Amino acid sequence: MGGIPLPGELGERARDILAGRVAPVPARDAATVVVLREEAGGLEVYLLRRKASMAFAAGAYVFPGGSVDPRDTDQVIDWAGPPPAAWGEIFRADEQTARGLVCAAVRETFEESGVLLAGPSAESVVSDTTGDDWEADRLALIGKTLSFAGFLGRRGLVLRSDLLRPWAHWITPEVETRRFDTRFFVAALPAGQLTRDVGGEADQVVWIRPADALDQGGTGQIFLMPPTHRTLTELSAYGKVPEALAAEREIVTFMPKIAEVDGEMRIVLDDDYRFGAR
Repeated sequence: MGGIPLPGELGERARDILAGRVAPVPARDAATVVVLREEAGGLEVYLLRRKASMAFAAGAYVFPGGSVDPRDTDQVIDWAGPPPAAWGEIFRADEQTARGLVCAAVRETFEESGVLLAGPSAESVVSDTTGDDWEADRLALIGKTLSFAGFLGRRGLVLRSDLLRPWAHWITPEVETRRFDTRFFVAALPAGQLTRDVGGEADQVVWIRPADALDQGGTGQIFLMPPTHRTLTELSAYGKVPEALAAEREIVTFMPKIAEVDGEMRIVLDDDYRFGAR
């Protein structure tokens, strides 16, 4: 049977939501970036494992990403590539929201992997972010004592939205108490830059071929949430980074739904996607 069972309190919450007794929590705008690189074995993605103590997706292997900071949407920064309005058309969002999504995508990727999609000019990209001064700025961004606009401005950097490609749009099911309206991007690891185990919300990071991650998810070695599993499935069709970046994507919004199936509450998709079950 497709979908994910909702036992105990989650199942009861699902029944209450379907019956109109409980209102779903609003979904917060968020962005996720699938960072790609190409090794001898082909295309690889960067995954991090969320700490078991995290309130959302504990223990799951995920791509870098997180919620939009309100400051991401309204502060002027130097910008290269498709403007916010163009991203808004792609993701069906207003211009201010789109600005926040792209800024969050670049900021969260730097916070969670050390990869920075920005450069001194519209044609360049930072080649090294491993120094102590970069680490201090990364921690200040995480601690919200430094805004993303302030970070870029102080370093004289231009956000490179042209290094991002749109990939997908997922909304957390209504039964969850922490919900996100997440736009997925893909981007190549810039030349010279290195990812590193930056800690924080993650306790492990890995570069891995999409097919290998799917195999490990199928055998229970790692835990993949439905959006991650589906994205890995799609990316497993590409052997090289340029092929993935050139993919023509129709951005379809997925929100797994809650339904009663044979007396059991489950999370399901309209196409009965099996969430990685084999």
